[in-house]
Amino acid sequence: MSNTAAPEPDADDGHQASASSAARFQLPPLAAYVHIPWCVRKCPYCDFNSHAAGPSLPEDAYVTALLADLDADMGQVQGRKLSSIFFGGGTPSLFSPGALGRILESLEQRIGFSDDIEITLEANPGTFEQAKFRDYRSLGINRLSIGVQSFQAEKLTALGRIHDGDEAVRAADMARAAGFDNFNLDLMHGLPNQSLDDALSDLRIAIAQQPTHLSWYQLTVEPNTEFWSKPPKLPEDETLWDIQEVGQALLAAHGYRQYETSAYAQPDRQARHNLNYWTFGDFLGLGAGAHGKSSDRDGHIRRQWKTRLPKDYLDPSKRFRAGVKDLAQDELPFEFLMNVLRLTDGVPTVMFTQRTGLAPALLSDGRREAEARGLLERDPQRLVATPKGQLFLNDLLQLFLP
Repeated sequence: MSNTAAPEPDADDGHQASASSAARFQLPPLAAYVHIPWCVRKCPYCDFNSHAAGPSLPEDAYVTALLADLDADMGQVQGRKLSSIFFGGGTPSLFSPGALGRILESLEQRIGFSDDIEITLEANPGTFEQAKFRDYRSLGINRLSIGVQSFQAEKLTALGRIHDGDEAVRAADMARAAGFDNFNLDLMHGLPNQSLDDALSDLRIAIAQQPTHLSWYQLTVEPNTEFWSKPPKLPEDETLWDIQEVGQALLAAHGYRQYETSAYAQPDRQARHNLNYWTFGDFLGLGAGAHGKSSDRDGHIRRQWKTRLPKDYLDPSKRFRAGVKDLAQDELPFEFLMNVLRLTDGVPTVMFTQRTGLAPALLSDGRREAEARGLLERDPQRLVATPKGQLFLNDLLQLFLP
Protein backbone atom coordinates (compact mmCIF):
# COMPACT_ATOMS: atom_id res chain seq x y z
CA MET A 1 0.00 0.00 0.00
CA SER A 2 1.39 3.38 -0.98
CA ASN A 3 2.15 5.92 1.73
CA THR A 4 2.09 8.82 -0.73
CA ALA A 5 -0.96 11.01 -0.30
CA ALA A 6 -2.82 12.27 -3.35
CA PRO A 7 -2.24 15.97 -4.05
CA GLU A 8 -4.96 18.37 -2.96
CA PRO A 9 -7.30 19.30 -5.84
CA ASP A 10 -8.05 22.77 -7.11
CA ALA A 11 -10.82 24.10 -4.91
CA ASP A 12 -12.95 25.11 -7.91
CA ASP A 13 -12.74 21.88 -9.90
CA GLY A 14 -14.13 18.90 -7.97
CA HIS A 15 -14.64 16.85 -11.13
CA GLN A 16 -11.01 17.26 -12.12
CA ALA A 17 -10.01 16.30 -8.57
CA SER A 18 -11.92 13.04 -8.76
CA ALA A 19 -10.50 12.20 -12.15
CA SER A 20 -6.88 12.86 -11.14
CA SER A 21 -7.10 10.92 -7.90
CA ALA A 22 -8.89 7.99 -9.56
CA ALA A 23 -5.56 7.03 -11.15
CA ARG A 24 -4.32 6.30 -7.63
CA PHE A 25 -7.07 3.81 -6.89
CA GLN A 26 -5.61 0.47 -5.77
CA LEU A 27 -7.45 -2.82 -6.14
CA PRO A 28 -8.03 -3.86 -2.50
CA PRO A 29 -7.37 -7.27 -0.93
CA LEU A 30 -9.87 -10.06 -1.64
CA ALA A 31 -11.52 -12.31 0.95
CA ALA A 32 -14.32 -14.88 0.81
CA TYR A 33 -17.32 -15.27 3.09
CA VAL A 34 -19.05 -18.67 2.92
CA HIS A 35 -22.51 -18.88 4.49
CA ILE A 36 -23.86 -22.14 5.92
CA PRO A 37 -27.47 -21.28 6.83
CA TRP A 38 -28.47 -24.12 9.20
CA CYS A 39 -28.51 -24.30 13.01
CA VAL A 40 -29.71 -26.95 15.44
CA ARG A 41 -32.44 -24.45 16.30
CA LYS A 42 -33.13 -20.75 15.81
CA CYS A 43 -32.23 -18.49 18.76
CA PRO A 44 -34.87 -15.91 19.76
CA TYR A 45 -32.51 -12.92 19.33
CA CYS A 46 -31.02 -13.97 15.97
CA ASP A 47 -31.85 -12.00 12.82
CA PHE A 48 -29.20 -13.70 10.66
CA ASN A 49 -30.17 -15.85 7.70
CA SER A 50 -30.30 -19.09 9.69
CA HIS A 51 -32.78 -21.94 9.66
CA ALA A 52 -33.41 -24.92 11.93
CA ALA A 53 -31.80 -28.04 10.50
CA GLY A 54 -33.94 -31.06 9.77
CA PRO A 55 -32.98 -34.69 10.40
CA SER A 56 -30.30 -34.45 7.71
CA LEU A 57 -28.49 -31.64 5.94
CA PRO A 58 -28.26 -31.42 2.13
CA GLU A 59 -24.48 -31.16 2.32
CA ASP A 60 -23.61 -32.46 -1.13
CA ALA A 61 -26.29 -30.44 -2.90
CA TYR A 62 -25.39 -27.28 -1.02
CA VAL A 63 -21.66 -27.59 -1.71
CA THR A 64 -22.40 -28.20 -5.39
CA ALA A 65 -24.53 -25.04 -5.45
CA LEU A 66 -21.79 -23.08 -3.63
CA LEU A 67 -19.22 -24.08 -6.21
CA ALA A 68 -21.51 -23.08 -9.07
CA ASP A 69 -22.08 -19.79 -7.24
CA LEU A 70 -18.30 -19.37 -7.03
CA ASP A 71 -17.90 -20.01 -10.75
CA ALA A 72 -20.45 -17.30 -11.48
CA ASP A 73 -18.45 -14.81 -9.36
CA MET A 74 -15.00 -15.55 -10.76
CA GLY A 75 -15.00 -12.30 -12.74
CA GLN A 76 -14.69 -10.46 -9.43
CA VAL A 77 -11.35 -12.06 -8.59
CA GLN A 78 -9.32 -9.78 -10.89
CA GLY A 79 -6.15 -11.85 -10.51
CA ARG A 80 -6.01 -11.64 -6.70
CA LYS A 81 -5.45 -14.47 -4.23
CA LEU A 82 -7.63 -14.86 -1.15
CA SER A 83 -6.25 -13.22 1.98
CA SER A 84 -8.90 -14.73 4.28
CA ILE A 85 -11.92 -17.04 4.31
CA PHE A 86 -14.71 -17.01 6.87
CA PHE A 87 -17.26 -19.82 7.26
CA GLY A 88 -20.26 -18.19 8.95
CA GLY A 89 -23.87 -19.02 9.58
CA GLY A 90 -25.91 -20.54 10.93
CA THR A 91 -23.58 -23.10 12.44
CA PRO A 92 -20.93 -24.10 9.86
CA SER A 93 -19.53 -26.77 12.21
CA LEU A 94 -22.67 -28.80 11.49
CA PHE A 95 -21.10 -29.57 8.12
CA SER A 96 -18.68 -32.46 7.88
CA PRO A 97 -14.96 -31.95 7.34
CA GLY A 98 -15.43 -33.60 3.94
CA ALA A 99 -17.95 -30.96 2.84
CA LEU A 100 -15.82 -28.05 4.06
CA GLY A 101 -12.78 -29.67 2.45
CA ARG A 102 -14.49 -29.66 -0.96
CA ILE A 103 -15.17 -25.95 -0.61
CA LEU A 104 -11.63 -25.11 0.45
CA GLU A 105 -10.06 -27.23 -2.25
CA SER A 106 -12.19 -25.53 -4.91
CA LEU A 107 -11.39 -22.05 -3.61
CA GLU A 108 -7.69 -22.80 -3.67
CA GLN A 109 -7.80 -24.34 -7.15
CA ARG A 110 -9.94 -21.62 -8.71
CA ILE A 111 -8.50 -18.55 -6.97
CA GLY A 112 -5.44 -19.42 -4.87
CA PHE A 113 -4.49 -18.59 -1.29
CA SER A 114 -2.04 -16.04 0.04
CA ASP A 115 0.84 -17.61 1.96
CA ASP A 116 -0.48 -16.35 5.31
CA ILE A 117 -4.20 -16.87 4.67
CA GLU A 118 -6.52 -16.78 7.70
CA ILE A 119 -9.34 -19.35 7.54
CA THR A 120 -12.00 -19.03 10.25
CA LEU A 121 -14.83 -21.41 11.13
CA GLU A 122 -17.74 -20.39 13.35
CA ALA A 123 -18.79 -23.08 15.82
CA ASN A 124 -21.08 -23.49 18.82
CA PRO A 125 -20.07 -25.41 21.97
CA GLY A 126 -23.08 -27.71 21.63
CA THR A 127 -21.84 -28.97 18.26
CA PHE A 128 -18.25 -29.73 19.27
CA GLU A 129 -16.69 -33.10 18.58
CA GLN A 130 -12.98 -33.48 19.27
CA ALA A 131 -12.22 -35.70 16.26
CA LYS A 132 -14.18 -33.43 13.92
CA PHE A 133 -12.18 -30.40 15.02
CA ARG A 134 -8.87 -32.13 14.49
CA ASP A 135 -10.10 -32.87 10.97
CA TYR A 136 -11.03 -29.23 10.44
CA ARG A 137 -7.55 -28.18 11.54
CA SER A 138 -5.98 -30.65 9.12
CA LEU A 139 -7.93 -29.01 6.27
CA GLY A 140 -6.03 -25.77 6.88
CA ILE A 141 -8.69 -24.03 8.96
CA ASN A 142 -6.50 -22.09 11.40
CA ARG A 143 -8.94 -20.00 13.43
CA LEU A 144 -12.18 -20.73 15.30
CA SER A 145 -14.91 -18.35 16.43
CA ILE A 146 -16.86 -20.03 19.23
CA GLY A 147 -20.37 -18.76 19.98
CA VAL A 148 -20.43 -18.82 23.78
CA GLN A 149 -22.71 -15.77 24.45
CA SER A 150 -22.75 -16.50 28.22
CA PHE A 151 -21.50 -19.07 30.74
CA GLN A 152 -24.55 -18.79 33.03
CA ALA A 153 -27.40 -21.29 32.84
CA GLU A 154 -30.19 -18.74 33.32
CA LYS A 155 -28.83 -16.45 30.61
CA LEU A 156 -28.20 -19.29 28.16
CA THR A 157 -31.77 -20.52 28.64
CA ALA A 158 -33.13 -17.03 28.02
CA LEU A 159 -31.06 -16.81 24.83
CA GLY A 160 -32.27 -20.21 23.60
CA ARG A 161 -28.76 -21.66 23.50
CA ILE A 162 -28.34 -25.44 23.46
CA HIS A 163 -25.07 -25.60 25.44
CA ASP A 164 -24.32 -25.03 29.11
CA GLY A 165 -21.47 -23.16 30.78
CA ASP A 166 -19.32 -26.25 31.29
CA GLU A 167 -19.60 -27.12 27.59
CA ALA A 168 -18.53 -23.59 26.71
CA VAL A 169 -15.41 -23.92 28.85
CA ARG A 170 -14.65 -27.36 27.38
CA ALA A 171 -15.00 -25.90 23.88
CA ALA A 172 -11.94 -23.73 24.42
CA ASP A 173 -9.98 -26.70 25.77
CA MET A 174 -10.98 -28.81 22.79
CA ALA A 175 -10.00 -26.05 20.37
CA ARG A 176 -6.47 -26.02 21.80
CA ALA A 177 -6.30 -29.82 21.90
CA ALA A 178 -7.28 -29.91 18.21
CA GLY A 179 -4.35 -27.63 17.36
CA PHE A 180 -5.99 -24.21 17.25
CA ASP A 181 -3.73 -21.60 18.81
CA ASN A 182 -5.89 -18.76 17.46
CA PHE A 183 -9.56 -18.59 18.46
CA ASN A 184 -12.26 -16.09 19.29
CA LEU A 185 -14.94 -16.31 21.95
CA ASP A 186 -18.20 -14.59 21.04
CA LEU A 187 -19.75 -13.10 24.19
CA MET A 188 -22.79 -10.88 24.70
CA HIS A 189 -23.75 -8.45 27.45
CA GLY A 190 -26.91 -6.53 28.29
CA LEU A 191 -28.72 -9.87 28.56
CA PRO A 192 -32.18 -10.35 30.10
CA ASN A 193 -32.03 -9.52 33.84
CA GLN A 194 -28.23 -9.24 33.71
CA SER A 195 -26.48 -7.33 36.48
CA LEU A 196 -23.01 -5.79 36.40
CA ASP A 197 -21.69 -8.71 38.47
CA ASP A 198 -23.27 -11.21 36.05
CA ALA A 199 -21.62 -9.56 33.06
CA LEU A 200 -18.21 -9.32 34.73
CA SER A 201 -18.42 -12.97 35.79
CA ASP A 202 -18.94 -13.96 32.15
CA LEU A 203 -15.99 -11.82 31.09
CA ARG A 204 -13.68 -13.25 33.75
CA ILE A 205 -14.53 -16.83 32.77
CA ALA A 206 -13.97 -15.98 29.10
CA ILE A 207 -10.59 -14.35 29.84
CA ALA A 208 -9.57 -17.41 31.88
CA GLN A 209 -9.90 -19.52 28.71
CA GLN A 210 -7.12 -17.39 27.18
CA PRO A 211 -8.67 -16.80 23.77
CA THR A 212 -6.56 -14.72 21.40
CA HIS A 213 -9.63 -12.64 20.51
CA LEU A 214 -12.91 -11.66 22.15
CA SER A 215 -16.01 -10.33 20.41
CA TRP A 216 -17.91 -8.65 23.25
CA TYR A 217 -21.05 -6.79 22.28
CA GLN A 218 -24.40 -5.69 23.61
CA LEU A 219 -27.57 -7.65 22.85
CA THR A 220 -29.87 -5.63 20.63
CA VAL A 221 -33.46 -6.59 19.88
CA GLU A 222 -33.87 -6.76 16.11
CA PRO A 223 -37.03 -6.88 13.96
CA ASN A 224 -38.18 -10.28 12.70
CA THR A 225 -36.96 -12.07 15.82
CA GLU A 226 -38.83 -13.72 18.66
CA PHE A 227 -37.42 -11.13 21.06
CA TRP A 228 -38.94 -8.38 18.89
CA SER A 229 -42.44 -9.81 19.25
CA LYS A 230 -41.92 -10.86 22.89
CA PRO A 231 -39.35 -8.44 24.33
CA PRO A 232 -37.43 -9.69 27.38
CA LYS A 233 -36.62 -7.46 30.34
CA LEU A 234 -33.23 -5.96 29.58
CA PRO A 235 -30.96 -3.98 31.95
CA GLU A 236 -31.50 -0.26 32.45
CA ASP A 237 -29.28 2.18 30.55
CA GLU A 238 -27.25 3.01 33.67
CA THR A 239 -26.41 -0.68 34.18
CA LEU A 240 -25.53 -1.06 30.50
CA TRP A 241 -23.14 1.88 30.74
CA ASP A 242 -21.49 0.46 33.86
CA ILE A 243 -21.09 -2.95 32.19
CA GLN A 244 -19.45 -1.36 29.13
CA GLU A 245 -17.11 0.88 31.12
CA VAL A 246 -15.98 -1.63 33.75
CA GLY A 247 -15.83 -4.50 31.25
CA GLN A 248 -13.58 -2.59 28.87
CA ALA A 249 -11.22 -1.76 31.74
CA LEU A 250 -11.13 -5.43 32.74
CA LEU A 251 -10.31 -6.53 29.20
CA ALA A 252 -7.57 -3.93 28.87
CA ALA A 253 -6.04 -5.01 32.18
CA HIS A 254 -5.71 -8.55 30.80
CA GLY A 255 -4.07 -7.49 27.54
CA TYR A 256 -7.13 -7.38 25.27
CA ARG A 257 -6.94 -4.15 23.32
CA GLN A 258 -10.11 -2.81 21.77
CA TYR A 259 -9.46 -2.23 18.08
CA GLU A 260 -13.05 -2.06 16.80
CA THR A 261 -16.45 -1.20 18.27
CA SER A 262 -16.96 -4.69 19.73
CA ALA A 263 -13.65 -6.48 19.06
CA TYR A 264 -10.77 -7.01 21.51
CA ALA A 265 -7.55 -8.84 20.76
CA GLN A 266 -4.21 -9.83 22.16
CA PRO A 267 -1.26 -8.19 20.35
CA ASP A 268 -1.18 -9.04 16.61
CA ARG A 269 -4.29 -11.25 16.89
CA GLN A 270 -6.90 -9.01 15.30
CA ALA A 271 -9.33 -10.81 12.99
CA ARG A 272 -7.82 -10.19 9.58
CA HIS A 273 -11.02 -11.16 7.79
CA ASN A 274 -13.00 -8.56 9.69
CA LEU A 275 -10.26 -5.97 9.25
CA ASN A 276 -10.72 -6.45 5.52
CA TYR A 277 -14.40 -5.50 5.89
CA TRP A 278 -13.59 -2.50 8.07
CA THR A 279 -10.92 -1.19 5.70
CA PHE A 280 -13.29 -1.38 2.71
CA GLY A 281 -11.68 -4.42 1.14
CA ASP A 282 -13.39 -6.72 -1.37
CA PHE A 283 -15.04 -10.03 -0.50
CA LEU A 284 -16.87 -12.74 -2.36
CA GLY A 285 -20.20 -13.61 -0.73
CA LEU A 286 -20.98 -17.28 -1.32
CA GLY A 287 -24.04 -19.14 -0.03
CA ALA A 288 -27.69 -18.45 0.72
CA GLY A 289 -28.20 -14.79 1.63
CA ALA A 290 -24.48 -13.93 1.50
CA HIS A 291 -23.43 -10.38 0.67
CA GLY A 292 -20.32 -9.40 -1.28
CA LYS A 293 -18.40 -6.33 -2.42
CA SER A 294 -16.28 -6.11 -5.55
CA SER A 295 -14.11 -3.55 -7.31
CA ASP A 296 -12.68 -3.52 -10.80
CA ARG A 297 -9.42 -2.02 -11.98
CA ASP A 298 -11.19 1.14 -13.14
CA GLY A 299 -12.42 1.83 -9.61
CA HIS A 300 -16.04 0.83 -10.08
CA ILE A 301 -17.42 -0.60 -6.81
CA ARG A 302 -20.44 -2.87 -6.49
CA ARG A 303 -22.33 -4.65 -3.74
CA GLN A 304 -24.32 -7.81 -4.43
CA TRP A 305 -26.35 -10.30 -2.45
CA LYS A 306 -27.48 -13.87 -3.00
CA THR A 307 -30.80 -15.70 -2.89
CA ARG A 308 -31.79 -15.91 0.78
CA LEU A 309 -33.86 -19.07 1.27
CA PRO A 310 -31.87 -22.32 1.13
CA LYS A 311 -34.57 -24.09 -0.91
CA ASP A 312 -34.36 -21.37 -3.57
CA TYR A 313 -30.58 -21.30 -3.49
CA LEU A 314 -30.57 -25.06 -4.10
CA ASP A 315 -33.06 -24.79 -6.99
CA PRO A 316 -31.03 -25.05 -10.23
CA SER A 317 -33.76 -23.21 -12.15
CA LYS A 318 -33.14 -20.03 -10.13
CA ARG A 319 -30.26 -17.56 -10.15
CA PHE A 320 -27.86 -17.32 -7.22
CA ARG A 321 -27.66 -13.53 -7.31
CA ALA A 322 -30.72 -11.85 -5.86
CA GLY A 323 -29.60 -8.24 -6.24
CA VAL A 324 -26.80 -5.89 -7.17
CA LYS A 325 -26.05 -2.23 -6.52
CA ASP A 326 -23.38 -0.17 -8.22
CA LEU A 327 -22.16 2.49 -5.80
CA ALA A 328 -22.27 6.03 -7.15
CA GLN A 329 -19.36 8.36 -6.43
CA ASP A 330 -21.42 10.48 -4.04
CA GLU A 331 -22.24 7.35 -1.98
CA LEU A 332 -18.63 6.28 -1.53
CA PRO A 333 -17.62 8.66 1.32
CA PHE A 334 -20.42 7.36 3.55
CA GLU A 335 -19.86 3.73 2.53
CA PHE A 336 -16.14 3.99 3.23
CA LEU A 337 -16.47 5.82 6.55
CA MET A 338 -19.29 3.56 7.76
CA ASN A 339 -16.65 0.82 7.90
CA VAL A 340 -13.34 2.46 8.77
CA LEU A 341 -14.65 4.63 11.60
CA ARG A 342 -15.56 1.49 13.54
CA LEU A 343 -11.81 1.02 14.04
CA THR A 344 -10.57 2.70 17.20
CA ASP A 345 -7.36 3.78 15.42
CA GLY A 346 -9.14 4.67 12.19
CA VAL A 347 -7.12 4.53 8.97
CA PRO A 348 -4.62 6.74 7.11
CA THR A 349 -6.46 9.45 5.15
CA VAL A 350 -4.73 8.27 1.96
CA MET A 351 -6.68 5.01 2.19
CA PHE A 352 -9.81 6.91 1.18
CA THR A 353 -8.21 7.53 -2.23
CA GLN A 354 -6.72 4.05 -2.46
CA ARG A 355 -10.07 2.37 -1.82
CA THR A 356 -12.45 4.75 -3.62
CA GLY A 357 -10.38 6.63 -6.21
CA LEU A 358 -11.66 9.93 -4.79
CA ALA A 359 -9.73 12.88 -3.40
CA PRO A 360 -9.69 13.44 0.39
CA ALA A 361 -10.90 17.00 -0.23
CA LEU A 362 -14.36 15.58 -0.94
CA LEU A 363 -14.60 14.85 2.80
CA SER A 364 -13.68 18.39 3.81
CA ASP A 365 -17.12 19.83 4.65
CA GLY A 366 -18.21 16.84 6.73
CA ARG A 367 -14.82 16.62 8.34
CA ARG A 368 -14.82 20.25 9.48
CA GLU A 369 -18.25 19.84 11.06
CA ALA A 370 -17.29 16.54 12.71
CA GLU A 371 -14.12 18.05 14.16
CA ALA A 372 -16.03 21.07 15.42
CA ARG A 373 -18.46 18.77 17.24
CA GLY A 374 -15.63 16.75 18.75
CA LEU A 375 -16.58 13.59 16.82
CA LEU A 376 -13.47 13.31 14.62
CA GLU A 377 -9.82 13.77 15.57
CA ARG A 378 -8.07 16.86 14.16
CA ASP A 379 -5.39 14.86 12.35
CA PRO A 380 -5.15 15.49 8.59
CA GLN A 381 -3.13 12.29 8.13
CA ARG A 382 -5.76 9.99 9.64
CA LEU A 383 -9.50 9.42 9.65
CA VAL A 384 -10.28 8.42 13.23
CA ALA A 385 -13.29 8.99 15.47
CA THR A 386 -12.77 10.51 18.89
CA PRO A 387 -14.02 8.53 21.91
CA LYS A 388 -17.15 10.70 21.70
CA GLY A 389 -17.42 9.91 17.99
CA GLN A 390 -17.25 6.19 18.74
CA LEU A 391 -20.17 6.57 21.15
CA PHE A 392 -22.19 8.61 18.65
CA LEU A 393 -21.06 6.94 15.44
CA ASN A 394 -24.43 7.30 13.71
CA ASP A 395 -24.40 11.05 14.33
CA LEU A 396 -20.86 11.23 12.94
CA LEU A 397 -21.75 9.29 9.80
CA GLN A 398 -24.79 11.46 9.09
CA LEU A 399 -22.40 14.29 8.29
CA PHE A 400 -21.11 12.38 5.25
CA LEU A 401 -24.40 11.33 3.67
CA PRO A 402 -24.77 12.29 -0.02
